[in-house]
Amino acid sequence: MPIDQVERRQFLKGATIALAATAAAVRPTAVSIAVAEAAKPALLGGTPVRTEGFPSWPVFDSAEEELWVETLRKKAWYRFGGGATNVTDFEKKFAEMLGVKHCLAIANGTSALIASLNALDIGPGDEVIVPPYTFSATINAVFMHHALPVFVDTDINTFQIDATKIEAALTENTRCMIPVHLGGAAYDVDAVAAIATNRNIAVVEDACQSHLGEWRSMKFGNFGATGCYSFQVSKNISCGDGGAMVTNDDAIMHAAYAFHSNGRGYPGTKHEGAYARHGANLRLTEFQGAILLGQIERVEAQSKTRETNAAHLTSRIGKVPGITPVKPYEGCTRNAYHLYMFRYDPEQFAGLSRADFLKALSAEGIPGSTGYRKLNEEPYIRERVTSRTYMKVYGKKRIDEYLERIPCPENDKVTEQAVWFTQNMLLGPREDMDQIADAIEKIHAHAKDLVNA
Repeated sequence: MPIDQVERRQFLKGATIALAATAAAVRPTAVSIAVAEAAKPALLGGTPVRTEGFPSWPVFDSAEEELWVETLRKKAWYRFGGGATNVTDFEKKFAEMLGVKHCLAIANGTSALIASLNALDIGPGDEVIVPPYTFSATINAVFMHHALPVFVDTDINTFQIDATKIEAALTENTRCMIPVHLGGAAYDVDAVAAIATNRNIAVVEDACQSHLGEWRSMKFGNFGATGCYSFQVSKNISCGDGGAMVTNDDAIMHAAYAFHSNGRGYPGTKHEGAYARHGANLRLTEFQGAILLGQIERVEAQSKTRETNAAHLTSRIGKVPGITPVKPYEGCTRNAYHLYMFRYDPEQFAGLSRADFLKALSAEGIPGSTGYRKLNEEPYIRERVTSRTYMKVYGKKRIDEYLERIPCPENDKVTEQAVWFTQNMLLGPREDMDQIADAIEKIHAHAKDLVNA
């Protein structure tokens, strides 16, 4: 077909789509530029789909400001000091929000994991099941206790740990599992719980990215011995750095509480105020508590906005060949959408590499990232397990066998195909989602031109 006829058909197709959208008032704030120009990728000289930034993060209003200033002025900066109430009040509200018995506010999400493993007496010689597609903190918490993190491959459709492969990774030394509710969605809670019950293995839920996420209408943190949350600056509830460990077990709460405050006993127990056990200083400050009290008031409304926008975005980009949005498990009744994730197939984009796809997307005003790398292949994993300390505890034979167990081929595919959008991108109006979709559709339509540019 002559080139001029192809261009004419593309122009008419673009014009028809634009007119239909305008008539239906689907995108009342769509970019008002000529249809022919809009169809040309920005990377090739066209006009970007979006020229303004997405909602900034973190956000705050007078609620945080007033509580913070009040804390400053009354000099109640330390959670156990006279007049200090912020951290305790937040613990009560967060526990109530999640429907759990106990909440321990703590220095960060990593500390929540560390305190959980300590309370469960995980230590040298023990093995802990972990996913390879997660932030390094999940693994580092295991290393902090001189235990072995045993990687179980990823479910490529959900990006979660593949529960069907856990049984094969268990040994007589397996004492704990740390499945991750990645990106806001749930791991297969039912499958993991069944294994944990049958094999008497403790579960620590890493929900650091998944505030208000639910499995069968119950909040994350109710399915394991503990649940761990992060309030780091990027998280859906943020105080810069901070975290929480939640549990329904009194003994675990008492142990974790003492551990996070240099061993001082839990209030109301016989060790209150005394050194009940070994510990560290992982306490949250009253300033962080003040910010969290403000943040928690708006998280429900923000979560609903993310869910609505994510559903609309999926309805559009899920139809683009080569774009496969992550599909949550059937039991995940609420996705917190800390991340919006999908797989990208270059073959469906005329061979356009993922790096070049993201470059073209950025030129359209849409930021995206490639997500996690192959955590199980990070050099520090091998360096740690072959260190003097680990060799002394485990011996060369067991470490050699361990290193043979950690390849994760499905996870390799995920790390090569994944594309992420961050949670703040889902907080704007529906038109923002349409602009993201428009950009992806434009790149797909002109992928061959981009490859040859």
